[in-house]
Amino acid sequence: MKKLFRLLAGQRAGLVGFVAIGLLPLLALAGTIHSHLLIEAGKQFILGGGQPGAFRVSAHNVGPVPVEIRERPRGGGIFGKTTLVPGQRGVLRFAEGSTAVLLNPSSKQAVLDLTVTGDTKQLAMTYEPVSATGAAVK
Repeated sequence: MKKLFRLLAGQRAGLVGFVAIGLLPLLALAGTIHSHLLIEAGKQFILGGGQPGAFRVSAHNVGPVPVEIRERPRGGGIFGKTTLVPGQRGVLRFAEGSTAVLLNPSSKQAVLDLTVTGDTKQLAMTYEPVSATGAAVK
């Protein structure tokens, strides 16, 4: 009987190891968001706000117009991080609770390829009209 339990335990350990190795790549992708983002002229895309962890945005401007990227910290205010001109790539980090604001103040549609990693489980996403301060227009 002891041999049977050892055999079952050995098979279980092998199965657990196999499942863990098979799931590691999936777990690495679980917190990743890929997006081909279109931002209409005069709009801004809002990502995050209030999430418990930080996140990172890898952006590639594949459209015809520059896109401004700003951060709204949890405590208030807003500050510019960068402007991506057409063809440019950038990697930006956003603190826990912060909001990424991607502004298209131009008269043409902006197009970005984004990969978002980190704490992506509770990221809110919406569009707003562009305001000079990057704050929500009501």
